[in-house]
Amino acid sequence: MLTRRDALKTVLAGVGTAAAVRINPEFFVNSAYAQAGKPMRFLAAEALTGNWDPTTHTNLGQLIIEGMMFGYLTRAPMKPDNPEELVFELATSLTPIDQYTLEVKLREGVKFHDGQDFTAEDVKATYEYGCQPDRPAQWYPGQVEVEVVDKHTCRIKTEKFGYPAVLYYYLSSFLPILSASDVADKKKLAAKPNGTGPFRFVEQKGDSSMLEAYDGFFMGKSKLPGIEYRFVGDTTTRTLSLLNGEADLIERLEQEQVETISQNPNFVIHKVLSTENKYLFFRCSKPPFTDWRVRRAACHAIDRSVLLDVLGMSGSASKAHISPVKFGYTEVANYPEYDPEQCQKLLEEAGFPKGQGLPELVYYTSTGFYPKTKEYGEVIAGMLQEQGFPVKLQVLELAAWGNLLYDKEGGGEGNMIDCGWCTGSPEPDLVIRTHFHSSSKRITGIVDKDIDASLDKERNAASVDERRKILQEETLPLLAEKAPALALFTSVFLHAHRKELEGLYIYPNGMLDGSKATLS
Repeated sequence: MLTRRDALKTVLAGVGTAAAVRINPEFFVNSAYAQAGKPMRFLAAEALTGNWDPTTHTNLGQLIIEGMMFGYLTRAPMKPDNPEELVFELATSLTPIDQYTLEVKLREGVKFHDGQDFTAEDVKATYEYGCQPDRPAQWYPGQVEVEVVDKHTCRIKTEKFGYPAVLYYYLSSFLPILSASDVADKKKLAAKPNGTGPFRFVEQKGDSSMLEAYDGFFMGKSKLPGIEYRFVGDTTTRTLSLLNGEADLIERLEQEQVETISQNPNFVIHKVLSTENKYLFFRCSKPPFTDWRVRRAACHAIDRSVLLDVLGMSGSASKAHISPVKFGYTEVANYPEYDPEQCQKLLEEAGFPKGQGLPELVYYTSTGFYPKTKEYGEVIAGMLQEQGFPVKLQVLELAAWGNLLYDKEGGGEGNMIDCGWCTGSPEPDLVIRTHFHSSSKRITGIVDKDIDASLDKERNAASVDERRKILQEETLPLLAEKAPALALFTSVFLHAHRKELEGLYIYPNGMLDGSKATLS
């Protein structure tokens, strides 16, 4: 049996010896780019899907590159001291008319990359298409109608569907606005991105996607002539590529890489508390985790402070099912802490004294994307084994893990799987309703009438202040008690870049604003 002390000894150090990535320079040597200046080479930790329709995925890498190309009604800086702040982008105002109507005034003079004017018809097409129940990425709280008042005014209307329109206030910073003509042609929508953002799509070759500065960007053309988004799944390889001059920006660093890069004055480390909680999700749709007492017992078996020792600067303590940079966050008083005595009490109440009678429990984790997953997965497995949970850890490459992530009819693969959930909006329902309401089920497969009722109550609150109170006093404590998942920690995103790269803004969900960046 692997104890916590033994598991900690498995933590690896150093940046290793993997070879750096050799970037194909062809995209950057033509005269247009050479005359404009130096492009930015970004080595990303997640591959893209190959489908440019934003409603088809929950892929963070895809969200990051979408953020460079598409426009949004608002953007959310999501700073810890003011997580509810919104900055207007394609919208100039969002005004509640009544409980079921949100009026949106739009910026004039904005054009899509294909030259078409941005109008209220595009907002209507985007929202009404994205809310359809057949969309794989169900970010909306439900179906919606959008009334076009004039070319630059529309109204989001929800009365027919029974939930308040003000829910779109925070979602306005998360949903990329599509061209109405693209929405009408789904093949075109999937084949090529067409946004209003500072960079436009050029081509995709293998793991590299090429963007160039958009001349018609309404805030002024970016000084960066182009960006290459390249998938490099290994942290060590990304680090060596930066050090060797083959990259300008890299993401998802681990502490050892940060320590190595920090010794070189030619590079800058960027650190931000993220919107991403990393969760241990229980498969609540099949035994033994159909019983909340077994789930809660497993939570009490895990000393999360030890996980933070493994993660170093990549993690921050969590006491809620949402990140501190989400609307409604509070530290939950009853959040399950390490308590072997309480673990054993709950196991006995559930009919599994000291774990006797529990089936083998398969725990899936990934490698190559999130920091230290194998290492802290071994720690978690060892802790659960100490309390009588017969856990078998399976460490999978990212693609294989992703194929097993979601719950399926009759229960998802395995019994536990860890995953982060990182959304570029303060909206908490992008996490808690997505995962824990029976209408979604997503990863856990949970169906719980009390959780459903509380999520519906906070969603349907008449005011923002009332909603915040319900979240903090009822919904988040209930999720802590029923434990469909355990928030292991809040991720701290670590990027590194060349010191010559200036003016780049990195959002707490990893999205990038390069519209004002320069690279000498």
